[in-house]
Amino acid sequence: PDAKIALSGEEETLPELLLQRGYATGMVGKWHLGQKKPFLPLQNGFQEYHGLPYSNDMWPVGYDGIPVTDTADRKAKYPPLPLIEGNETVRILKTLEDQAELTGYYTRKATEFIRKNRKRSFFLYMAHSMPHVPIAASPAFRGKSGAGLYGDVIQEIDASVGAIMKTLDELGLTKNTLVIFTSDNGPWLTFGNHAGNTGGLREGKGSAWDGGMKVPCIMRYPAAIEAGSICNQLVASMDLLPTITNLCKAKLPAKKIDGISLLPLFQKQNTAMVRDELAYYYDRNSLKGIRKGQWKLVFPATSQTYKLASAIGADGFPGKYASTAVALALYDLRTDPGETLDVKEKHPDIVQQLSAIAEKYRDELGDDLVKKVGKEVRPAAMVK
Repeated sequence: PDAKIALSGEEETLPELLLQRGYATGMVGKWHLGQKKPFLPLQNGFQEYHGLPYSNDMWPVGYDGIPVTDTADRKAKYPPLPLIEGNETVRILKTLEDQAELTGYYTRKATEFIRKNRKRSFFLYMAHSMPHVPIAASPAFRGKSGAGLYGDVIQEIDASVGAIMKTLDELGLTKNTLVIFTSDNGPWLTFGNHAGNTGGLREGKGSAWDGGMKVPCIMRYPAAIEAGSICNQLVASMDLLPTITNLCKAKLPAKKIDGISLLPLFQKQNTAMVRDELAYYYDRNSLKGIRKGQWKLVFPATSQTYKLASAIGADGFPGKYASTAVALALYDLRTDPGETLDVKEKHPDIVQQLSAIAEKYRDELGDDLVKKVGKEVRPAAMVK
């Protein structure tokens, strides 16, 4: 709520690019790219918006669901949590019961948007607040999953996706609609049973290990993607903008972006390759690692860790923040996806190769770890 930076109006967003192709554009859910009117979705290409301007834990309510009265608590400094429609606040969320309505509310608004625009091309961006903490499920799902509250929340999100897919089916839009389901980061493990798991990947949210960065991605597009197919190629969420603009025959932004179109993967799945490397930037602008093919080189830094019992909380309460020093290390993700075995001594040539790639990124984008300013970095907007 008190952020001093926001998405710059100089950047061209995906909905702005699609508007130029005649698409209807709508957004539902969490925004978090600027909390004041000049920076909200309607000023960045969306024709309608229903959701929260930032994370749902940024409110003056404690982990127990009780309003915070202790002025020394950082949560006491947060304003009331606003639910926004368009540019205006239509409701203040005050309790966990209020938050329990979010998933259903988002689903209704999403399906309404689809039905309203069924006879034209449309783009819907739906960013569920759950399962970001604090988590809450509606009465219809509470206690039904058999996997605790977190399981209930996931079951309700699953039902939400099902409702949207059913809407597309009912309207005869399934074949020519691309649906993408993914996440912004790995599980926030400090919340224990109110978080997910990484399936064996190292660490979680808040780190540049694969447990924090690698997330599921499921796509359905019957017109081009074979049902049940699996793609093991390296892709990133920044690739979605050029993929969708390519598919919709829209223009790319005039200014340079880092994403790559994934359309070749739709037809060839594992035989095509659109990217072979990835830069792991985290902690504002720190280059924590470089990935090329099966190899990942991590650089000396400090990282959040969940490898202490005290770092894991439960029942809505987080553990205690912990950090650890990270040394230069090389991992072979093909045989060691959990990043457990450092093989840099066996492969000095790979270390040298990835280090050279890192210098290319540092030159373009900078690196706080080595106090280098990038030549191609564009400024964020300043919030007044």
